[in-house]
Amino acid sequence: MIKIMKENAILKTIILLISIFSVNLCASNIQVIPSTIKVDKKKVKLGGKLFNDKRLSLDNSISCASCHILNEGGDDNTIFAIGINGKVGNINTPTVLNSTFNFRQFWDGRAKNLKEQALGPIENPIEMGSDFNILIKKLANTEYKELFGKIYKDGITKKNIADSIAEYEKTLITPNSPFDRYLKGENNAITEKQKEGYELFKNKGCVACHNGVNLGGNLYSKFGVLYDAQSSNLGRYHITKKEKDKYYFKVPTLRNIEHTAPYFHDGRTFSLHDTVKIMALYQIGRPITDDEVDKIVSFLYSLSAPLFKEVE
Repeated sequence: MIKIMKENAILKTIILLISIFSVNLCASNIQVIPSTIKVDKKKVKLGGKLFNDKRLSLDNSISCASCHILNEGGDDNTIFAIGINGKVGNINTPTVLNSTFNFRQFWDGRAKNLKEQALGPIENPIEMGSDFNILIKKLANTEYKELFGKIYKDGITKKNIADSIAEYEKTLITPNSPFDRYLKGENNAITEKQKEGYELFKNKGCVACHNGVNLGGNLYSKFGVLYDAQSSNLGRYHITKKEKDKYYFKVPTLRNIEHTAPYFHDGRTFSLHDTVKIMALYQIGRPITDDEVDKIVSFLYSLSAPLFKEVE
């Protein structure tokens, strides 16, 4: 028991030193969301239609937009998504907003880009439950035959369906948040409380994992670094089957986080305050007061922005 306590203390010290070292390095890596993004507008229009079309599901009951509600944070605000025939998933729906800036897609990172991500839910038996061979024939008897023919020489294919949906998802960005405006020099874009929260966010070590354009989404991290977080989902292990990958997940973006409850891969809490406390305990092992939590949450609110409407 004493040996375990000593090992835990050493681990805490190592993590503390790493987090202190990482503050300036990672904080300098935080970037604003670009105000424009280059896309193929014809593909975007087609992809947007597909994204909102329930005919992509086996029983015509749900669309991509059913689980990714764009005006409610880009997720579905439920613990687990509900697919066809009322089937319930086993992992919390991540936001689709700003997903183009993620280094991988899905919590376990099994899709390397948006094109691969777009294919997954369509064929997943507990999500949309379709078979692409059947779906392509189904769409060929609709207006999609002409729409695809105008853009793709080979018409409706699995690859082209994914390509157009991914092109649309690239446009789902939320630039010009108060925090981004602050980073660009608009000092009054965020409140004094939010500035204090940002400093705490850095000094407590949160920034070690939550950095880059998305303040997350650019690396994997173990959930339960210091203590067992009691996760029934093994994360990356399901993909790699490597022991070292147990409980590793893609670090989620913090963009628009006030609108994406419940939190974590298992949707264990709807409270953003509790989320910060959980992270302080399991991930960074730093003492944190209720006042500090409140300031960090206030800072997190500054990461929200409306969906951008114009694309190049």
